[in-house]
Amino acid sequence: MIMRDTDRALVQAATAVAKLRCRSDNHTVAAAVRSTDGRVFSGVNVHHFTGGPCAEVVALGAAATQGGGELEAIVAVGDRGRGVIPPCGRCRQVLLDYFPSIRVIVGPPDGLRAVPIADLLPETYVWADQQVEVPAAAPRTGVWPMPVVPGVRQSAED
Repeated sequence: MIMRDTDRALVQAATAVAKLRCRSDNHTVAAAVRSTDGRVFSGVNVHHFTGGPCAEVVALGAAATQGGGELEAIVAVGDRGRGVIPPCGRCRQVLLDYFPSIRVIVGPPDGLRAVPIADLLPETYVWADQQVEVPAAAPRTGVWPMPVVPGVRQSAED
């Protein structure tokens, strides 16, 4: 897909955040996301031995916190001049589930392109499509049901 001027500006915004805020091993990637009304929200990853959120997810949270609404494009940029980096698998899934029409900026510096998130997840799993309708729960009676233990016969008094 063709890069728009607004896409190039989004890369510049993420690059600026990476230079300014990614100065330790705790923050190594910055992301910027643009809403359909043109606002830009950014975030950095929060590295932790338990995993921690990626910069893309933090930027989505920032957009949600500030009333970002529908989002149209996102990019992640690595620290120390690493440039644009593609989203990890978990971020790809989150982006698809929350914003199925979002475009993701990927590629080398001389070949950046904005692609639909679905292009990054062929044969994708769409969480909403896989939900099973749960039948209504039985009404509560206030009496605990007696458990059935396999291989144990109930006595006549039970």
